[in-house]
Amino acid sequence: MVRVKIRVTGIVQGVGFRPFIYRIALKNYLKGYVRNRGDAGVEILLEGREENIKEFLRDLEEKKPPLAQIYEIITLSLKGGKKYEAFTILKSSEEAEFSGSVIPSDIAICDECLKELRDPENPRYEYFFITCTDCGPRYTIIGRLPYDRENTTMREFLMCTFCNSEYVNPLNRRFHAQTVACPKCGPKAYLTTREGELIENKDPIREVGKILSEGFIVAIKGYGGFHVATATTKDEPLVRLREVKHRRQKPFAIMARSLEAIKSFAEVSVKEAELLTSYTRPIVLLNKSENYYLSDLIAPSLHNIGVMLPYTGLHYMLFDKVDEPAFVMTSANPPNQPIIRNDDEALRRLGETVDYFLFHNRQIAHRCDDSVIRLHNNHQVFLRRSRGYAPAPIILREKAKRCTVGLGGELNNTGCVLLGNKAFISQHIGDVENIETRDFLENATKHLIRLTNSRVEAVACDLHPKFTTTKLAQDLAEENDWQLIRVQHHYAHIAGLMAEHGVNEIIGVCCDGYGYGLDGEAWGGEILFCTQESLDFKRLAHLQKQPLIGGDLATRYPLRVAAGMLHKKADIQNWLLQNQQHFPHGEREIEIILHKLGKESSTIKTTSCGRVLDAVAAVLGICYERTYEGEPAMKLESAAIKGKDMLKLEPIINGHVLDTTQMLLEIFENREKCSKADLAYSAHLYLARGLATLAVEKALENNVKTVGFSGGVACNEILALIMRKIVEASGLKFLVHEVVPPGDGGLSFGQAVVASISPF
Repeated sequence: MVRVKIRVTGIVQGVGFRPFIYRIALKNYLKGYVRNRGDAGVEILLEGREENIKEFLRDLEEKKPPLAQIYEIITLSLKGGKKYEAFTILKSSEEAEFSGSVIPSDIAICDECLKELRDPENPRYEYFFITCTDCGPRYTIIGRLPYDRENTTMREFLMCTFCNSEYVNPLNRRFHAQTVACPKCGPKAYLTTREGELIENKDPIREVGKILSEGFIVAIKGYGGFHVATATTKDEPLVRLREVKHRRQKPFAIMARSLEAIKSFAEVSVKEAELLTSYTRPIVLLNKSENYYLSDLIAPSLHNIGVMLPYTGLHYMLFDKVDEPAFVMTSANPPNQPIIRNDDEALRRLGETVDYFLFHNRQIAHRCDDSVIRLHNNHQVFLRRSRGYAPAPIILREKAKRCTVGLGGELNNTGCVLLGNKAFISQHIGDVENIETRDFLENATKHLIRLTNSRVEAVACDLHPKFTTTKLAQDLAEENDWQLIRVQHHYAHIAGLMAEHGVNEIIGVCCDGYGYGLDGEAWGGEILFCTQESLDFKRLAHLQKQPLIGGDLATRYPLRVAAGMLHKKADIQNWLLQNQQHFPHGEREIEIILHKLGKESSTIKTTSCGRVLDAVAAVLGICYERTYEGEPAMKLESAAIKGKDMLKLEPIINGHVLDTTQMLLEIFENREKCSKADLAYSAHLYLARGLATLAVEKALENNVKTVGFSGGVACNEILALIMRKIVEASGLKFLVHEVVPPGDGGLSFGQAVVASISPF
């Protein structure tokens, strides 16, 4: 007889791993036990014949549950005689020895549970929170490790006899499923007025579906927070929702009843269909079809729309008694605040926004927004990596020298814990501009550190001295005796891209709205030479510096950027006066702008690619005010999507600078001769050609074989595809992000990477 102790690290709690171990142990005639540990790993003790233990280990790796991920199997031979008469699942241990395991993300309802939801003979028929070991919430309900019911928000719901009988039955797929519940013993759903007064209804979820289809607005509590929902085929509730949410133009995400329903208003490729129906159930940006019939107020002036499919029983049931193809399902959060997760907070903050509330009585331990993805051809691009993905790690090709934390920048933020060859990126945090989001970032990051049992040595932040995240990093470094490392914004983007693909050197094109430069100026259209060996970067080229008249005001009103770019090349006074209604203070404001342009030496300048795209959008009359992040550029891309190149502009490169003034001048002078679509496309083509040409030139000069594209502008499909074509035609490799957002949602990852290789 042989005795061994096995430690398994990875995503092995909350995925049916212990029941799986129990079954393969019995299959191989082994005795002993399995139990969860406080470090998110699993401990197994086996007694039996050597050949049976070998077969067990083969089964462990080859037949593991579909949602399980095994990072390491550590086997230790034990001495002594037989101690166990059977194989059992023991009470979990609080011991935490190993680092790097983590609990899984929230998982969409599985097909088996969906069948049971619809089966009148099943005890869980029409139970809105039906789950099993293969599906349901995980990350949003866990308070602490190990992943046992008493450590989750399910601890308040005592299992009934029926649920317990399945929980203890090794042959049942709910064997040791911590979220197991039914209508008798599980969370309850209920409908209230906007004041929180209970509305008696035997079928509150389907009643909400009817209410939504009639044009009312409802706040719906889900797994990771509240959504605000309404109809997609009526303008009136959308007008009202935009007014009360102070969200004039920002697109709303929608939830469709089925894939077939989505195809009735949007184009869906095979790859997009796979994403929509995957267990992660992200929001996928889809092109509107020619027969698009939903309200134009959902995604104003955009060619695409963010769509997801139901991911809980509750969501499926909303559509049961109505014919609506989809409902608006947007995150419920006040401006610049995290998604709402508490009932009292929802009533307080949303009472004047919505008509009704659909609550359930299970607490949300951790808020978590929906993930957002789009495709560039078949290349997956994360706009937001959150529900369904966080906190599952990104596996890297190289191991980090030390454990580090990155806190990101100021907008679209996340936190990241880098440990060994695994990067654990938090759920979407948002814009860290106030105490609420600062606390959310701090708590989410500390929770990740605890879940992974990490021993952090350094914390990294942006180079900008006034960012809230910079101050948070300083506080955490002092509190925990961590090394503090500041990382230039665009270098962090490219370092993350290098680590994601495991390359040692790259010419990185990094384009976005803003990043604090080494010279203190506003960067945003950069070509960098980065090498792992040098632990640093060189700025080889950039877009032309352009004035930002009024600083932050110019980022909100892009006519200011356009005026700054054109004032030396064209007579813009009359044009500005013709557009004075697009300036908050009209003619007087224009006079001040023109006066400041005469004193350009004192004006802030930027190389931002985002601001150039904003200026083009303003000149073409596509967008005069940025009411949400990236709005002018997004609307410009939508205008360009069906355009063609009419201007035939060749990139003007002066040394290491790509001229953008002449391009905008050509757009300005031809704005009444060519269509908006053609001019918008010509602008994209000019920038893509110019950046790609510079990048290829610098790659050849430095004998570098790889060019990469990162930053928020890398989410633009037109720019990414044109650049790829040019770079690959030059015989070079072109890299983009595939598992990390190219925008600031991936910044914390790049910062952590730089910190892990920086000398202390």
